[in-house]
Amino acid sequence: MINLFRIPKHELKTIVSRVGQGSKIVLLGDPEQIDHPYLDSASNGLTHVVERFKDESVSGHVTLEKGERSLLAQLATELL
Repeated sequence: MINLFRIPKHELKTIVSRVGQGSKIVLLGDPEQIDHPYLDSASNGLTHVVERFKDESVSGHVTLEKGERSLLAQLATELL
């Protein structure tokens, strides 16, 4: 699995623009788990694709409101 939040916009375009007729592509990610020094929750490839495709009939987007994480993982997200 590729961490899509580490992929810049132009590189994700390379992936999505090569999907063949009748194929599907599923992009997954958590905008709170970006660890790239030059990307953030607004400037990464996945967020860019979601924003650009949001009004297109061939795409869909689901935002999960809550994830199941351990207490330690949750604290690390909030504190670090």
